Amino acid sequence: MNDESKLAGIRASIDEIDDQLLALISQRAALAERVAAIKRSNGETNSFYRPEREAQVLRRLVERNPGPLHRETVTRLFREIISACLALEQPLNIAYLGPEGTFTQAAALKHFGSAVRTTALPALDQVFREVEAGVCQYGVVPIENSIEGVISHTHDLLINSNLRICGEIELRIRQHLMSRAGSLAGIRRIYSHQQSLAQCRIWLDNNLAGVERLPTTSNAEAARRAAAENDAAAIAGESAAAVYDLPILRRNIEDEGDNTTRFMVIGRHDTQPSGRDKTTLIFSTPNKPGALYKMLVCFADHDVSLTRIESRPSRRGNWDYVFFVDVEGHLQDPSVVAAIRQLEQTAAMVKVLGSYPRAVL
Repeated sequence: MNDESKLAGIRASIDEIDDQLLALISQRAALAERVAAIKRSNGETNSFYRPEREAQVLRRLVERNPGPLHRETVTRLFREIISACLALEQPLNIAYLGPEGTFTQAAALKHFGSAVRTTALPALDQVFREVEAGVCQYGVVPIENSIEGVISHTHDLLINSNLRICGEIELRIRQHLMSRAGSLAGIRRIYSHQQSLAQCRIWLDNNLAGVERLPTTSNAEAARRAAAENDAAAIAGESAAAVYDLPILRRNIEDEGDNTTRFMVIGRHDTQPSGRDKTTLIFSTPNKPGALYKMLVCFADHDVSLTRIESRPSRRGNWDYVFFVDVEGHLQDPSVVAAIRQLEQTAAMVKVLGSYPRAVL
């Protein structure tokens, strides 16, 4: 048998498998429609999207993945199937910090899949307002970057909002230099968000030291502005280059190879346990010696592990702070419940922002 005959046989097998996949995906979609019908018959209108159930499904598939596809590829493929099936039950509208082409939009699509509608908003506080008003079911907001640290405005909004954190997303940030100039020599100014400018500082110093750096409200806005100027460049993600038809001159110019931004999904409803969860809360301490130590002991006493602690000015007085804490576990876990109850007895204020599944790849 020659190579052409072998290839023909392999292609026939691929076609047969594709037919089977199509049939199985259609069966899955039909079952999703049955789930929606049962929920509607029971009067449910807000529980079609279940973050904990989706996380459980994706984790199980990743654990059972035999290869050769990488687990991130398997996650992406099945998230799209889940997204398409969910759209048959209830199309989701996801608010994010725009304009189109930002990393926040990329994070939203990574988490929810491409079958959702995404609504670009010009400011973080508007993302919160649209979700609070029910115009959008969920919002996606940046919370921290592995290099530049916390996003202060998001923390401030969480303090005063009644929305719940119901998911987290970790997005690998790849910064690209894009321009119509055609070469580095033709660039006279660079637009980008101040975080991205900071994340590419060493590369810019080495390659474009004398070029003016102009901060913008987002990377996508930087790309929009650079697209209208032949001697300007933008630092942004690949999606922004596609949206604004900008050639990429240099790829991956970020100074740190593992540059990652963490995003939070905000919504109006609590999330049930998924088995691998985090809980985020804020508390303030009385102005007494050893007060913070006494707060943290509450978690140690009940074997609750802290994964993050950040302080923010409370805006109630000079040198008065609130602390943001991420802990392992769900608000329904007995150990987490006990730790928070103990904390409430000693802290000046405690507010639980939500429990949610840990990011799945």
